[in-house]
Amino acid sequence: MKKIGLIFGVLMMMFSVQAFAQTENSAEITFKEKSVDFGDIKQGDKVSHTFELTNTGKVPLVISNVAATCGCTVPSWPKEPVAPGAKAEIQVSFNSAGKMGKQNSVVRIYSNASEPIEKVSLISNVLPKTK
Repeated sequence: MKKIGLIFGVLMMMFSVQAFAQTENSAEITFKEKSVDFGDIKQGDKVSHTFELTNTGKVPLVISNVAATCGCTVPSWPKEPVAPGAKAEIQVSFNSAGKMGKQNSVVRIYSNASEPIEKVSLISNVLPKTK
């Protein structure tokens, strides 16, 4: 029984060291801000924001995909790797046509960073269109 406990303990230490080593040698995304609140907008208005990020990791950051929660939100992102210490931008546009009330448009960023999925969002309150 002691041998099983010892083997289990050694395996746990090996996995912990490997996980730490992967984190130490990975890309890391640091955002200037992760959400923007536009407050009240009128139905049909289009708003956009550029999210600034920095690769604070030790290897190039590769963004493989950026996906929005609905077709009303359109992201664009750098297709080239972002060097360690370099900045990049993710542009996100929201079209409020057909929307009403509080909106939280979430965009997921998929990459090789230590946290492989990050989120940013555009928040607004869509009011009825006035004539």
